Amino acid sequence: MTETRHTSLEAEQVHLLGHDERTPTHSHPRGHLVYPARGVLALVTSEGSWIAPSNRIVWIPAGYAHRHRAHGATDMRVVFMPPAMATLLPAHPAVLAMTSLAREATLALTGPERRTAPVRARLRRVIIDDIVAAPEQPLHLPEPHDDRLRALTRLVEDDMSSPDTLADLGRRVGASERTLSRLFHAETGMSFRQWRTQLRIHRALILLADGLSVIDTALACGWANPSAFIDIFTAHVGETPGRYQRSVSAVTPS
Repeated sequence: MTETRHTSLEAEQVHLLGHDERTPTHSHPRGHLVYPARGVLALVTSEGSWIAPSNRIVWIPAGYAHRHRAHGATDMRVVFMPPAMATLLPAHPAVLAMTSLAREATLALTGPERRTAPVRARLRRVIIDDIVAAPEQPLHLPEPHDDRLRALTRLVEDDMSSPDTLADLGRRVGASERTLSRLFHAETGMSFRQWRTQLRIHRALILLADGLSVIDTALACGWANPSAFIDIFTAHVGETPGRYQRSVSAVTPS
């Protein structure tokens, strides 16, 4: 069951979500940052999905229809931003690196202690100043719209360990490798190989949060070589799979 604490209207919120709990699709008139202090949080929009472990924070601009899905027991902190501060953040949904300073400011802002409006404003500015210093994180999985691509992506999602090439999958969905390659670039801005790597990273984040071992996660996500999985995961997430798994299972302040 969801437990929710609002510290003030459209200012700070805490939502404690159970494993696999999902919110209905909704939007807000103000842009907001969403931080999973514990667990893994997926953000889904019509443009694709973003995924954030506890060392990342998600920015959602005003008016974007979206929904959330929790992987593992998730402590979701929400900080709404006034328009003047929102202009300092991207004009589109994004995953940003969560620094130690920004994390502590977020936990303080969303904690049970009541703070004055000037103090809350200063904490918001600390968060923004720290998270915009680093580039956006590559944890976005674009959603294709072409029927052939959607059929292909479902095949990949249903069997993550399959080694099928784009040509193999093209024969199953009735399109040539050249056509599918062109469509992938046009609709997602990625090659098929890049898109499948992103999908595998998303799935690995979830499986590791669920307690699956690093080796079993690598195999389940399609890596025959666990060392290659560790290298690619570390490059995308910023820490090794083992360290990430320990961090999402740790108890954090509420």
